Amino acid sequence: MELWQVPLSFSRLRMFPFFDLAHYVASVLALKEQRGVVEVSIRSPLACWFSAMLYCFGGSVLSLLMLGEPPVAFLAKTINILLASSVWYLVFYCPEDIFCRCFSFLPLRLLVAGMKEVTRTWKITDGIAHADTVYKDAFLIMVAVGWARGAGGGLISNFEQLVRGVWKPETNELLQMSYPVKVTLIGAVLFTLQRRQYLPIAKHNLVFLYTIFLVVFKVKMILTRCSTSPLAPLEAAVGQMFFGSRKTPSKVKGESATSSNGSSVCDQPSEQHHEGAKKKQAKKTE
Repeated sequence: MELWQVPLSFSRLRMFPFFDLAHYVASVLALKEQRGVVEVSIRSPLACWFSAMLYCFGGSVLSLLMLGEPPVAFLAKTINILLASSVWYLVFYCPEDIFCRCFSFLPLRLLVAGMKEVTRTWKITDGIAHADTVYKDAFLIMVAVGWARGAGGGLISNFEQLVRGVWKPETNELLQMSYPVKVTLIGAVLFTLQRRQYLPIAKHNLVFLYTIFLVVFKVKMILTRCSTSPLAPLEAAVGQMFFGSRKTPSKVKGESATSSNGSSVCDQPSEQHHEGAKKKQAKKTE
């Protein structure tokens, strides 16, 4: 195989069963890391299972709702549901927690995380293609559905928390957007532009480059144990350019140093000198 044929062959990869399995494992493991989920799995296995299915198939549910189709259509894929349910059972109920301990091994964890990012690209492209068949050449709908299909688990996280009896509206992804949701939105825009022929690049090349970007940065974040988004410098520059600048740290510190009566720390020496002069004058009069 020649080098130029690698992106084309890569774009023809089948997601089932291995990549889908990696996606289910990574999703359910992420669910188990949430606070209080283990207690829910003991108190109500059904609620725990439903939360796991939302983690695994949240993108399909949200994209179907957006297109006015039955959100339970993902249940028609019986083999995928059984595979995801098997992963859920092993993660939460495997004796001695052996299953989770196996995937705590760093090389295996990196492999699963990388394979999950590969499925993200396929979900985005599938969502855009589905939206294009329903609403022909509707740019915003294609972006929205591709975004929902690729990052639906994060976008419906508040609903998933309600299943477990938790209500945290401040964790809304639109208020505090996580890195996977941000990078999925960027991917949805890029693939929509390519499909509308506004981006002069072949689809298989864009799929290859975008997936490499996802995998490399995901592996880097795991190895460095860094939760900071690699898009942070770009976000800061764009935010300052289009949405105004924020207060600088020096200005904030200067404001916090101001005392409650309106005088700052820098004003205190002159006040102390004035008080000292008053005391000296009082002694002289005595």
